[in-house]
Amino acid sequence: MKVCIFGAGAIGGHIAVLMAKAGIDVSVVARGANLEAIHANGLKLITTENGETVEHVAKVRASSNTAELGHQDYVIIALKSHQAWESAHHMRALLGPNSAVVTAQNGIPWWYFHGLDGPFADMQVESVDPQGRQWADIGPQRAIGCTVYPAAEIIAPGVIQHTYGDRYNLGEPNRTITPRVTALAKAFEAAGLKSKVYDDIRDDIWLKLWGNLCFNPISALTHATLDVVATDAGTRMVARKMMEEAETLARKIGANFRVDIERRINGAASVGAHRTSMLQDLEKKRPIELDALLTSVQEIGRLVGVPTPTIDTVLALTQQMGRVAGVYPVFPEIVKDEDLKAVATQGG
Repeated sequence: MKVCIFGAGAIGGHIAVLMAKAGIDVSVVARGANLEAIHANGLKLITTENGETVEHVAKVRASSNTAELGHQDYVIIALKSHQAWESAHHMRALLGPNSAVVTAQNGIPWWYFHGLDGPFADMQVESVDPQGRQWADIGPQRAIGCTVYPAAEIIAPGVIQHTYGDRYNLGEPNRTITPRVTALAKAFEAAGLKSKVYDDIRDDIWLKLWGNLCFNPISALTHATLDVVATDAGTRMVARKMMEEAETLARKIGANFRVDIERRINGAASVGAHRTSMLQDLEKKRPIELDALLTSVQEIGRLVGVPTPTIDTVLALTQQMGRVAGVYPVFPEIVKDEDLKAVATQGG
C-alpha cells in the first residue's frame, strides 16, 4: 500500500510518522523549512504513551513536487480547506486509475452531496470549492470522508507535538462499505490509531462540525477558551442557537445526531481551557478556516430553505473581524467585481 500525506503539518505528520513506523510505504508533500527539516532529520512525533513522553522519528520520502512521488493508492489531504482548494491541481500527479483521496479536514467537505439521492444529488458546495476546482481536478468518485479527532501542533520544522486523541473515522460518500475504505481503516489501526468505518460518514462530520461551527468563531471573536465559551451563560446560549439551526438544516438533508445539544456542549466544556484552532490561527495571523466551518452551513441552509439568523450574525461578525485582521477571505483570487460593488453598496 502506497500512501501519500499531502501536507506534513500537525495532523499529517501525526499520521505519516505512525504509518511509516508500522511499515507502510508513506511519502509526504511538504515545503519550505518543514521540507528541509524532514530531509535532514526525518519527521519527528512527540507523544505520550503509558504516561511517558516518547519520540518517534520516521524517514519518509518528502517533496514539494508531487510528480516525484508518483501514483498512490491513497492520498490523505491533511490541509485546511482553503489550502486543499489551492492545491487541488497539484494532486493530479499522485492519482492513478484507482487512487482514493481522503479528506482529513474539518467542516463540510467539497464532495458532500456526491452519492446522495434526491433533489440535491451531486450539488457542489461553492463556499468550500469555488468554481468546482476540487470536483474537477480530483473527482468525487475518488473521495473518502475522514473525521479527525487528535489534537497536535508543529513546534518546530519537522517536529510535531501530539496532545491527545487517536481516532480517524472513515466512510464512503455513497454509504457503502468498500474494500478500499476497509483496507485504509486497517492501515490506521496497524499504525496504532483507531478508525471506525461509518455507513454514512456525514453523521460523524456533523457531530464534530456541530461544535466547531459555533465554538471556533465565538472563541475567535471573544478570545475566550473553550471552557469559558461553553459555560458562560451568554456565549453558551449563542452556541446553542447556532447548533439548533445547524441541526434543523442537517436533518433536512438526511443527517442524524447520536447525541443531543446539551451533551455536545458539556463535552466541549470538559475539555478545559483549550484555545480553539481558529483562535490560535487568529493570534498567529494565519488564515482562519471559516468557510468550511460556517459559510458552508449557511449555504446549505439557504439551499434547503432553513433560516439561520444566529449563524448569519456570527458569520458576518467573524468575517469582518477576519478582514480587519488580514486573515480572511481565503479565496481572494475569485472575488468578482460585482461582488466588490455589492459589498461597497451594503456598507454605505
